[in-house]
Amino acid sequence: MPVKEYKSTRGGRRNSSVDTFEDISVAKPYKKLITIKKKTGGRNVYGRITVRHIGGGAKQFIRIIDFKRDKYDILGTVATIEYDPNRNARIALISYADGEKRYIIAPTELKVGDKIISSRANKIEIKPGNAMLLKDIPVGSMIYNIELTPGRGGQIVRSAGCSAQLMALEGDYALIKLPSTEIRKVLQNCMATIGSVSNPESMTIVLGKAGRKRHMGVKPTVRGKVMNPVDHPHGGGEGKQPIGLKYPKTPWGKHALGVKTRSPKKYSDSFIVSRRKKKV
Repeated sequence: MPVKEYKSTRGGRRNSSVDTFEDISVAKPYKKLITIKKKTGGRNVYGRITVRHIGGGAKQFIRIIDFKRDKYDILGTVATIEYDPNRNARIALISYADGEKRYIIAPTELKVGDKIISSRANKIEIKPGNAMLLKDIPVGSMIYNIELTPGRGGQIVRSAGCSAQLMALEGDYALIKLPSTEIRKVLQNCMATIGSVSNPESMTIVLGKAGRKRHMGVKPTVRGKVMNPVDHPHGGGEGKQPIGLKYPKTPWGKHALGVKTRSPKKYSDSFIVSRRKKKV
């Protein structure tokens, strides 16, 4: 995906960049595989804001993605490569031999006209877009859209440019190195897709102005230290003031930085072989 960088003709264009969408083959989605995306504004059923900074934005449709890849042993042809407003990765419309069509998350190398297949029993070719059990994938391969529970569908490694590496097969489990550098055990009977997720250049795009963030449905975030004491623990004081407290807090008084949020008794701790390495 080429990224176009703009010249500094004005404040909103300074250092900004956009996606050129040159890898997209069609502009409109397949109507039978889309559904309405209802806007909540961050409010729950009682009308109270439970998630801040959500609202507005361009109208979007949800593309129904096949994360399970349970169309086994039926050859599929890539009909289109499309844009999905709900994710950074590209999606591919697959036309199967029996006439059914489904969307999948497209790998980097996939092109219109390519053939892909998914299988749980038969040995199939190791190429981008093919989905199979972890036990049938050669050690060292790059994979994405990985199941954590057999039959539940891919849950991890689905973001643009991401890929995990199959490190080893031990007993009933496969050792997988995730993009965060964490090494985790996953049952060998779980499915995964060969390759890496498409559109890796999306992380280099610079929005450049606040309006583009509003188009994405994100409202402005106000710093706590510029509020009044009644509105935030960091508020108050004359002029620019530090927070003046022992530790940073949320608007509701809880620790905000350097706090472990993962439960010390989480069930999945037994599957984590080594934790992710902290970035320096």
